[in-house]
Amino acid sequence: MSPPRNGVLRWTGEGLTFSGQVGSGPIVTIDSDAKAGPSSTDSLLLGLMGCMSIDVLMILQKGRVTVNSLETRVEAERAPEAPKYFTRVRLTFSLDGPLPEERSKVDRAIELSRDKYCSVLHSLRPDLEFETVVEGM
Repeated sequence: MSPPRNGVLRWTGEGLTFSGQVGSGPIVTIDSDAKAGPSSTDSLLLGLMGCMSIDVLMILQKGRVTVNSLETRVEAERAPEAPKYFTRVRLTFSLDGPLPEERSKVDRAIELSRDKYCSVLHSLRPDLEFETVVEGM
């Protein structure tokens, strides 16, 4: 088991804006109005995109697949009632660099991230409808 993560979040005294830090990482602002920083739910989506994008890029680089650019977009839906958890998330990966014959390696990298490596995805509800799409190949 990995060591526990420690962090702190403090109210800034303005609206519903907080400033926080986990470990020795950067200080991040979270704002429910998404003016001073992303909202909590937007931060979660950014974390999911970051987690899977990092996994996919690392796996492709280890497999010696050339990637010139990688952009990940998200579309998400939430439940209408509180706690308004995410019910559906779709990530679209746009890649430039991999050759058409390397498509299976891209698909496998996404599959490995989704099924094995992305801790953010595995921290979400098990009934989440989750889909991935690849563009640009």
